[in-house]
Amino acid sequence: MLDINSLNDLQLLDLIKADHEQAFEEIYNRYWKQLYSYAYKRVKSREVAEEIVQDFLTNFWASRNKLHIQTSFEGYIYTSVKHLVLNYFAREARKTVVFENIYTNASYLDNSTEEVISLHELHTVIAKEVSYLPVKCRSVFELSRMQNKSNKEIARVLGISEKTVEGHLSKAIKRLKVSISIVLMAVVALYF
Repeated sequence: MLDINSLNDLQLLDLIKADHEQAFEEIYNRYWKQLYSYAYKRVKSREVAEEIVQDFLTNFWASRNKLHIQTSFEGYIYTSVKHLVLNYFAREARKTVVFENIYTNASYLDNSTEEVISLHELHTVIAKEVSYLPVKCRSVFELSRMQNKSNKEIARVLGISEKTVEGHLSKAIKRLKVSISIVLMAVVALYF
């Protein structure tokens, strides 16, 4: 029987390219905390750092058959996470510019009624999308975002692994991002 823990990163990478899930889990366990710490030091947000690392690992697994790492494995993973961090900051900067433009172009109008309606619509969309989530995914999301429980606490309460909790949160957040972005585009359209 193959002892996954004793293999080096490149040996694990070869197994991952051959769709070996345990090799991927070993890389996940080996590097998750380090990558999270690396991302967190830059973005200063637990949720954003978790999402960045989760996105990297999801993409890493999804593109495993196309991987051609020219540098060291650690260099590759840290560079990949660094690029995701930079992409996050670029997205945030674009959002800031959009919202500043909205404020500048609409500041002379009294849109308090429209703002209340838009905020209410946003809350409605979020509640509706959360209600559409699968039961376990919804439970994880509500415990995390509405009751501020850690992944470890959620795993204990629901009797699932932390990895499963992360997967559910990732799924919920991605779904909500799509819905919220549609509402935000509608709000932006109102102001221009």
